[in-house]
Amino acid sequence: MIYSTTETIPGKEIEEIVGIVTGNVVQSKNIGRDLMAGIKSIVGGEIRGYTEMLTDARNIALQRLVENAKEKGADAIVGIRFTTSSIMDGSSEILTFGTAVKLKR
Repeated sequence: MIYSTTETIPGKEIEEIVGIVTGNVVQSKNIGRDLMAGIKSIVGGEIRGYTEMLTDARNIALQRLVENAKEKGADAIVGIRFTTSSIMDGSSEILTFGTAVKLKR
């Protein structure tokens, strides 16, 4: 599966728009990461536990996006975007969305 944040795939022609596809995950903080974050907020610096958690969440959302496109019979996804939102205190959603397309062979 080819996927891109651009509206086209270089060297390929879009034959058909299949539709909008999405992938999301709701991720919550855990006590271990919260303790380290509290310490880091005092001394400063990157909170690597949260960075890793959000990287994992983005990867899961992207994987679900690709699965959604495959289910619809798409060859590629263009115009991919990521967004986040707070669901409740201590958890947030990462949503990725794009347009599933079929490419000319």
